[in-house]
Amino acid sequence: MSNRSLFSPPPTGTSTPNPQTLPFMGPRIPTVGPRARDLHPSIRDFLSDHPLLELGGQEHFTVERRRHQEVFGLHSLPKDKIHPIDDVEFTAIRGPHGTIPIRVLYPASGKDSRNKGRAGALIYFHGGGYTVGSVDEFENGLRLLAEESWCQVYAVEYRLAPEFKYPVQLDEYSAVIDWVQGEGGKIRGVHPDKVLGGGDSAGGNMTAAICLRRMDEGKKPLAGQILLYPEARLPFDTPAAIENNSGLYLECNGIFSFASNYLPRSEDISPQDRYVSPGMQPIEALRGQPPAAVFTSGYDPLRDVGCEYANKLSQAGVQTRWRHYDDLTHGWLQMTAWSKAAEQAVKDVAQEVKRLFIAANVPHAPRTPMSPSQTWNSGDIKFAGFQ
Repeated sequence: MSNRSLFSPPPTGTSTPNPQTLPFMGPRIPTVGPRARDLHPSIRDFLSDHPLLELGGQEHFTVERRRHQEVFGLHSLPKDKIHPIDDVEFTAIRGPHGTIPIRVLYPASGKDSRNKGRAGALIYFHGGGYTVGSVDEFENGLRLLAEESWCQVYAVEYRLAPEFKYPVQLDEYSAVIDWVQGEGGKIRGVHPDKVLGGGDSAGGNMTAAICLRRMDEGKKPLAGQILLYPEARLPFDTPAAIENNSGLYLECNGIFSFASNYLPRSEDISPQDRYVSPGMQPIEALRGQPPAAVFTSGYDPLRDVGCEYANKLSQAGVQTRWRHYDDLTHGWLQMTAWSKAAEQAVKDVAQEVKRLFIAANVPHAPRTPMSPSQTWNSGDIKFAGFQ
């Protein structure tokens, strides 16, 4: 599998910089991601073996909910394909719209930092077009992420659309952040400055949105944002929407039905709103955010809106790392039981999570850039820039 990896620190000389940003050196993140000649064999075989599994397909979303449980649910996986985890806690908090169930994954690798009150935490909002999915279907990949990153994972069972519409989900996200940064995290050994947010697809959208919203509200920011193939905006005008329109698990045209499920019918809320479509915002409006790690896939209709958002973040002065998998499709966090390539991609995510929460040990500490002549390697592709 070929993948591209790029750390693109932001330019200097802009408005008041985030203390965690760096001057720009090296290549700019592209706005259109490459696609390999062929889909990775393990992913191709998985899709072939599960022809009825679609996201945003012809079936009603209630049918898609059931099928995703049947394929990805932890209870449905062979025992030898379930990633180990030291402990799992089922808890809940009282949120602004009712009870919010939360599943906490405690890695054995993070025991020492937990005992010292220095543990990192990743609050995770899963994907599924705001409409499909549950923590059950994401737990296996998140277990691997937790153990590889040494970081506790707080997987949130947020309220789904269309039963609950925007901004209910963001209200719940912010409530969980407050809880983990506060007493909920403290009693679990989490340091309040080491709390990250993350999500895939629609969960990536909500993670990007909550970073903007908390910044605008003057609330304590997250230590970083982990965006897996994010739906930063609707992909109606991108090459990926044409190249990857159908037959690759996420149906491009179905993305619009998910947006319809999510958005209320209101003259006060537009699809272009700041917390609905972060990827549509001008660069100036994205400044001052927490560091970001963005992951995209070649065979994904959301590929280019993810690349574009990473590009905008880096130009806005946000410390941004981008990694691209040109032969993977959408949803690989859930496919680790079938694909070593997907498993490796999740391990790469874990390294970014670890890097961000370790960096939070010394908030706002200056970092030393590499010489422009140095490179760092990802597969067979090298980029000049920073380590």
